[in-house]
Amino acid sequence: MASVGAPVVHELAATYFDTADLRLAKAKITLRRRTGGTDEGWHLKLPAAAGARRELQSPLGRAVKAPPRAVLAPVLGVVRRAPAAQVATLHTRRTLVTLLAEDGRVLAEVADDQVTGTALPAAAGEAAVVTTWREVEVELVDGDEELLGAVGAELVVSGARPSASAAKLTRVLADRLAGPPPATVQDEADDEPDEDDTEDDVVPEPVVEEPLPEGKKARAKEIARRAKAAEDAAAAVKAEKKAAKKAEKAAAAEAAERARLAAIPKAGEVVVAALAEQLTALQRADLMVRTDVPDGVHQVRVASRRLRSVLAAYRPVLDRTRTDAVRDELQWLGQELSGTRDAEVSLEHLRELVAAQPVEFVLGPVAARLQQAELQGETAGTGHAVAALSTPRYLTLLDTLHALVAQPPLAERAAEPAADVVADVLRHTVKRLRKLVDTAEDAEFAEPEGAGSEAVESPYELALHEVRKAGKRVRYTAEVAAPVLDGTKKNGAVMGVVDAMKQLQDVLGDRQDTVVTRELCRTLGLAAFGAGDNAWTFGRLHALEEARAMQAERDFWALWPSLGPVLNGVAGER
Repeated sequence: MASVGAPVVHELAATYFDTADLRLAKAKITLRRRTGGTDEGWHLKLPAAAGARRELQSPLGRAVKAPPRAVLAPVLGVVRRAPAAQVATLHTRRTLVTLLAEDGRVLAEVADDQVTGTALPAAAGEAAVVTTWREVEVELVDGDEELLGAVGAELVVSGARPSASAAKLTRVLADRLAGPPPATVQDEADDEPDEDDTEDDVVPEPVVEEPLPEGKKARAKEIARRAKAAEDAAAAVKAEKKAAKKAEKAAAAEAAERARLAAIPKAGEVVVAALAEQLTALQRADLMVRTDVPDGVHQVRVASRRLRSVLAAYRPVLDRTRTDAVRDELQWLGQELSGTRDAEVSLEHLRELVAAQPVEFVLGPVAARLQQAELQGETAGTGHAVAALSTPRYLTLLDTLHALVAQPPLAERAAEPAADVVADVLRHTVKRLRKLVDTAEDAEFAEPEGAGSEAVESPYELALHEVRKAGKRVRYTAEVAAPVLDGTKKNGAVMGVVDAMKQLQDVLGDRQDTVVTRELCRTLGLAAFGAGDNAWTFGRLHALEEARAMQAERDFWALWPSLGPVLNGVAGER
């Protein structure tokens, strides 16, 4: 850095919008309408990987009280059908200083902000809450991380401290984001002495003894009686103390046992936490699709499959009369997006396959036809995916999933220790997988029924498809069970099952992919023939995909025996 530019003062005003329950803020998303400065307009800040943030901007327009529909479109999956209204305002007096290189390039901008934040009333009758503070932010322009570190060090030496809030809005809405304070328990009135009280703290009532009788024998007899009474009283006190100490010890042991049992995770807690995690993943993937981030559609399908698997496998924990309908809707979502994703994977594979072929085997504009199909598929696929994620049916599904996590319909085994329940469920899913493998093995050597039928897949192929899906369920079930059954072991028995099912998915996934690629080869070959092009290469590609499918099947049957010992580790020997 060679010099510092002249300070420039900006008066900035921003109004922040969110739902009444702050869905955007809880998802680490901010939506504001800013006036003043060089970046007036609507700003939508989205979370991204590695701590970075992406920001989408739109012109101010005439909307003031509510965001325009186009501004809300990327976060529709977060706000769903709840209205977004004003929740806070920020007024900032910003003094902006630029750090310049010798050639005049701006290396960084240092913004010194005097901020007044106002949290608007959440409900009628409540008061606004005003907060003021000073904040300094350094943003690289053409500089590097070394400069950023040096400037940060200078600020710390000058007395600055890292902000406890990731964003200004988080600071303003801290009370609402924290939620209601935990309920306090009033101590009950206790007339008993405290544990620290001793016998010396209690002043006994004075005892007035009768005078001893006259006569030597009578006196001696009375003295002996009184000694015996005192001895009995002392013994009674000692027995009472012993009983009290025993009762206290028993109460402490009972309290310790209650605490131990309370610390053991319950099945309902573990399963609901898994659902919440996958719902968060679905929301994140939804955002990827709406902002055209690669792999978004795939991630939506993955989260949907995991949610379906958890709901299906853990039916002893969650009431299926409430969850079966949700599974059906998740299946609908996966089917709506399957064409987009499957075609994307198949076209990418076929392009790589064509590139690997000898030149003399590629007849006609095969690569160009595949590229054109890929481009058309990307455009149509993204539009179809966004349309599906914007339907009332999908938004209702999101509402249902959030309600399911907030108020889960727990079944009878939800209150049992998680270790017992997840172990039982995992054993059941492994048993189901083995049964389906037996079915596939029988179908492989069975006589084909209905020769000459138009079925796309044979019973054997369909059986292998069911094995692949069952393997996914075992994997997802094991991922929920692993933290409970394996603890902190990274190479525990349950994680071994997860790794084994990944191998199974890879092999049978390749076989299933060929179902789509073969149909794509047939369709593109017919189109090429209809256009007068040579379709021979598409026939060759179809044959290569048939060979890949058969190899995947051989690989599966070679792999399956090695998976047996791994599955036995959690399901017992067969």
